[in-house]
Amino acid sequence: MKKGIVVIILVIIAIILIVVFGGSSDKTPSTDTTGTSTPAVISDATPSAPVSETTKVSSQTSEFQNSELGFSVKYPTTWEKAETETGVSFIMPIDKAQVSTVAKLQADVIVTPGKCAFPPVTTVKSRDTVKVGPLSFNSITMSNTVQGRGYFNHMYSLQKDAICYMFTFSSITLDPASKNLTGSNITQAQNNNKAIVTSSDVAFTDMVKSFGFVATAQGIDETKVPVKK
Repeated sequence: MKKGIVVIILVIIAIILIVVFGGSSDKTPSTDTTGTSTPAVISDATPSAPVSETTKVSSQTSEFQNSELGFSVKYPTTWEKAETETGVSFIMPIDKAQVSTVAKLQADVIVTPGKCAFPPVTTVKSRDTVKVGPLSFNSITMSNTVQGRGYFNHMYSLQKDAICYMFTFSSITLDPASKNLTGSNITQAQNNNKAIVTSSDVAFTDMVKSFGFVATAQGIDETKVPVKK
């Protein structure tokens, strides 16, 4: 009788062990993924309006305007535009088919705070004041030759309150010897150089005369900025 009781007790113990250890081995450890996913970011920001833009006025003319710097100018579409932090530069094309030694033709518009002042130079070829409607531009021209290279600059300035608008035309012509020109070709190149620089200067002056003021871009009224809920 006692032997039977002992067997029953051993069987019960065995069952308990199977239930306890067998059940725990079937459980799959849980993984806490809380905080591991990246929530989608939803922005309520409104895209800002472009500060500058270029529009085609006609088949030959384009207009550049910068609302932050407050100006616009019209220029020949063939000019290569390059914007800067203080204005815009234009590289004028040079006709390679002509016999010339013109190496650079460039026009710049620069906007700076303060009073307008032309650079200190020893020789000024001419001074002038040009009226365009209600606007009055001061103007100077300078020319110089250094080591065979010819430099010509034409500058306009316009004062608007505490802001100065400076316009500069720059040209560089090389020594004919640098292009191996001789005899009548030198004379032809010199004549073409003068014609090219003069026509480019006229186009530059036309650009200056097309100048107009543009309203400066305004910020958003703080009371009207949308609040994210």
